[in-house]
Formats: sequence, structure tokens, C-alpha cells
Amino acid sequence: MELRFCPVCAVPLVSRPDTDAGKLRLSCPDGHWTHWDNPLPVLAALVEVDGRILLARNAAWPEKTFALITGFMERDETPEQGIARELKEETNLDAVEIKLIGVYEFMRKNELIIAYHVKAQGEVRLSEELVEYRLVNPEKLRPWRAGTGYAMADWMRARGLEVEFLDWPAR
Repeated sequence: MELRFCPVCAVPLVSRPDTDAGKLRLSCPDGHWTHWDNPLPVLAALVEVDGRILLARNAAWPEKTFALITGFMERDETPEQGIARELKEETNLDAVEIKLIGVYEFMRKNELIIAYHVKAQGEVRLSEELVEYRLVNPEKLRPWRAGTGYAMADWMRARGLEVEFLDWPAR
């Protein structure tokens, strides 16, 4: 979404230097509002079901491209509540145990990823946003060199598993 007008007074926004941060920021020329463009928090789950890791393919992704379950927090929920909700909405699984893996930057999309290891149970039924899934033995995981892939690699290292990165298929 491209912002062009002040949400308070509808005057066109202007670029102004933020002397504290050394960045240009869109601002109301009358001082009503500044667009800080802060990163958006995104939740990610490395989901374990019966000792295997669930990876899913988004409908918009190329074949053979699988990743963690992700989603956005909603108002009035903790990150743990949010990842349990996203897991239920996208896979129908219930979170039994949720533990923080870490926090990762994803600058390309201006996001901050909060990644969890989630032990889950239930019958997998994918939402319309996901088209297929795989259950992978932890030692066979191959993380990718971006946000959630680094979370996977850290989780693997913490368990003494060898990490071998792969490259995403070309789009």
C-alpha cells in the first residue's frame, strides 16, 4: 500500500529527513502524522507432529517449494496465542507445546519473524491458502537462506543435527 495523504488532515505527504535516524520519512507538512514504516511482526512455526516436521506449500509458490507455517499476529493476542491460532487455521492441528526458537529479520518484506517450535497433534486438513504438505524427518530437513530457513537451521543445530542449506527454486 502506497501512502500519499495524511490520515489526519488529507494533505499530501512529503519526504522529510529524520535527523535522529538519518532516514527520509513520509510526513504531514503540518506535523499531524509521520509514517515510520516499522517492520511488521510475523509468526512462524516449525511444526512437529509425531517426531516429524510439517512443511507446507503455499498456493502461490512453485512446485517443490515448502516452508514453515506462518501468519500475522492479531490485536489482543500474544505471539504464542497467534501461532497456535495460525496453526489451527492453516492445518487444523492443535498446538500442544510452543517454544521460542528465535527472532529473525526479513528485510526484503520489512518483516520481523518470531519463530517457534510447536509440537502439535490432530489430523492435517489444509486451508485454501496451502495446497500440499510433507512430513519430514528432522535429520532430512534442508533449510533455506532467508528468515524462516535460519530459524529451522538454529532449531536443527540446537539438536545436534547437521545443517545443509538449499536454494529456493527460481520463480
